Amino acid sequence: MRSHTVTFLKGAAVKIKFTKKSVNELKCTSTYGREFVRDTECRGLCVEVRSSGGKTYYLTYRDARGHQRSHKLANAADITPQQARVLCNRARAKIVMGTDIAEERAKLRAAPTVLEFFNTSYLPYIKSYKRSWETDVSVFHNHILPVIGSVFIDAVTAERVGTVMRAVQSKLSAATCNKVLIMMRYMFNLAIRWRTAGIVANPTAEHRLHKLSNHRERFLSAAETQQLIAAVNNSPNRMLRYIIPFLLLTGARKREVLDARWCDIDTARSFWRIPITKSGRERHVPLSAAAAELLQSVPRRRNCEWIFANPQTLKPYVSIFISWNTARTAAGLSDVRMHDLRHSFASFLVNAGCSLYEVQKILGHASVVMTQRYSHLSQDSLLRAASHAGAVVMTQAQA
Repeated sequence: MRSHTVTFLKGAAVKIKFTKKSVNELKCTSTYGREFVRDTECRGLCVEVRSSGGKTYYLTYRDARGHQRSHKLANAADITPQQARVLCNRARAKIVMGTDIAEERAKLRAAPTVLEFFNTSYLPYIKSYKRSWETDVSVFHNHILPVIGSVFIDAVTAERVGTVMRAVQSKLSAATCNKVLIMMRYMFNLAIRWRTAGIVANPTAEHRLHKLSNHRERFLSAAETQQLIAAVNNSPNRMLRYIIPFLLLTGARKREVLDARWCDIDTARSFWRIPITKSGRERHVPLSAAAAELLQSVPRRRNCEWIFANPQTLKPYVSIFISWNTARTAAGLSDVRMHDLRHSFASFLVNAGCSLYEVQKILGHASVVMTQRYSHLSQDSLLRAASHAGAVVMTQAQA
């Protein structure tokens, strides 16, 4: 069987018609260890023949500056000459349209996997400002990593995002599914903002959040408040008798109260300074006489800066759910969430005649829109308002 033995000479490359047979028979005799031969049927297509016996298809072309360039297409053992021509023509079309295929390939090689991007870029960034960054770590490792963690970030498609969402929808609530999607959307938006190699569009864009109907109104009545206070006073967790009333008296968030420090209490001006809030800004919470009196009753411990510290560790509680759950159940209020104490505080303010603007400032909302859900009026207040309106109407009608 006759072999094609060729040597690549600068400016005078040998050309043959590529077929399976002709390419298979090519052999290298050059002392440089490799030779090139061009295809007569496809412009720019050539094959590198190595002394080891390996062969690789390339596209040779000139870039926008007139420099000779080469672009690797595929191993000759993996595709046919006709398939090599298809790849060559596609690459040439990109060049004609102005795409730098060398840069494109470099970007592909530089693209990180989703896990690499999370560890090296996303996580360090959110740690710098987000107090709840550990929640993101949990969401990622439990729901995102198992499905697309090993996928290169530029290869994550809307379909792959759909695979993640179908997996979580089968076992999680709509609200939790939304958290997963929101986190993925934010992560890919950051990748685009930071010009991460290979990614130009957000693959979560086609997916929509679930519509939630869980914005329930649950506010404690005066009687329920007394029941709850009695229950926490009987709790084995002796600090619960201070924590729960303080939540009700300030409308603060649970984590804000658990992390409260003595140095942030200004008794002279009757306010509590919260240095870092959910909105990322410092705010001052006014302390009523009842709140100030409660603080005076909290036992102080030497060398402990935390107001509601765990007596065992002298550090803030990581969680008080077990003792809270026991107390609310004993009070017959198992449907009351700890965040409902914040709702109730806002309700007390509105029913006492405070404006939404005042409630907004006390709660620390960035926008009054968020305060709207707290503008609840009790049925007694609504009845009084309706009765007042009725009296005015009847007075006018009888005049």
